[in-house]
Amino acid sequence: MKNIAANELKTKGVSSIEKALENSAEAIISVRGQDRYVVMEMEEYNRLRVCELEAALYEARQQVAAGEFVEESVDDHVARIRKVQ
Repeated sequence: MKNIAANELKTKGVSSIEKALENSAEAIISVRGQDRYVVMEMEEYNRLRVCELEAALYEARQQVAAGEFVEESVDDHVARIRKVQ
């Protein structure tokens, strides 16, 4: 994964990101020597979001199959959530 210094990004702009992403799916932007941000092409971001949503759906299905859920009215649900906060 390519590292881009914040100063390079400041001077070269988006072209430094484009160059970094030519051979890698992600690039790290470092600020004052510390890794702070990750940039990627939108297509890769969307792919990761789909993976995240599929994982959440899988987990929810597993919980339902194991009986780990609550059936309640909207009012009861809101009341329960307010108690937790």
